[in-house]
Amino acid sequence: MSDSKVKLIAGPMATISHRAFRNLIERFGYCDEYFTEMINAGSLMANSHFEKFYIDPAPVPEKIVWQLTGHDTSKMIEAAGILAALPGHGLDLNMGCSAPDIYRFGAGISWMIKPVEETKAMVHGVGEVVRKNNLEHPENVKRFSVKLRLGDDDFTDEKFFAFTDMLVSEGVELLTLHPRTKKEKLVRPPRYHYAEDLKLRYGDDVKIYVNGNVKDKNSFLVARKNCPSVDGVMISRAAVERPWIFRTLSEAEPMEVDMEQIALDFINDIQLYQPEEFWKTRLQRFFTYYSANFKFGHYAQSQWINADFKSPDNQDLRDRIHQFFEKCPEEKIKRI
Repeated sequence: MSDSKVKLIAGPMATISHRAFRNLIERFGYCDEYFTEMINAGSLMANSHFEKFYIDPAPVPEKIVWQLTGHDTSKMIEAAGILAALPGHGLDLNMGCSAPDIYRFGAGISWMIKPVEETKAMVHGVGEVVRKNNLEHPENVKRFSVKLRLGDDDFTDEKFFAFTDMLVSEGVELLTLHPRTKKEKLVRPPRYHYAEDLKLRYGDDVKIYVNGNVKDKNSFLVARKNCPSVDGVMISRAAVERPWIFRTLSEAEPMEVDMEQIALDFINDIQLYQPEEFWKTRLQRFFTYYSANFKFGHYAQSQWINADFKSPDNQDLRDRIHQFFEKCPEEKIKRI
């Protein structure tokens, strides 16, 4: 870890936070926890064909935090029972996603806006499931957590802290705060002081992670300066662009990496650990970020995300990657 206290956490990202991505991060090390992409309670209960890919805990089950989403209290409670029985470090309720399709569905940040008694009933039910699992299976204990924002755009400090008090009263052990409101975009600086306020409010009784705008060493230090007491810093998009960021923040010895081989290995793992129906979206999303590492990143991105993903073994994408590094050999080896 970067110091004696703060943990480094890979945040949940749709189409990204899967086994292939964790394999990539683990090759560089220093990531303490991996939050999964959102697992829909209804789909999990319906035993959808694709759910087995969402609940694959490899390669480090002990670092996995299952993130649950949904709009129906009963399904959230039932699905929590399935996730609690899996290997993993924790179970997390998503109350922070503000994507319009998630919010309109009644999931994500909707739980911060619904009548508080409805949200409290859901949290209580899921918490009971986690507590029962922990009593009956001490070898497979799960931490109970919530990822949240500040609330709707008309939030007040009083409403925000009353909400977090409710969560803590229901046994939530960790709060991960993205300190923006529902509609605030990434260009608006996160209000880190709210994460610090949460830590000072609950002390050692509740762990606090902060999420938002950490993309390199300097921004990491800014976050730490503004909320020095938090227990962890969560990193999302920057970890896709630079899978070694956790190593960098931990001040490990510099090393050289083969950027072409990283790309090809990721394609291999996508094909091994994701259904073929997912290959295109997962690869396009990853290479949209990864291409930013290069001087001619816009060209690389255009070439890679517009590959023929129906070609056998994704050969067209592989060829385009190889051609890029042939044209830009100075980009192949990077010192991190």
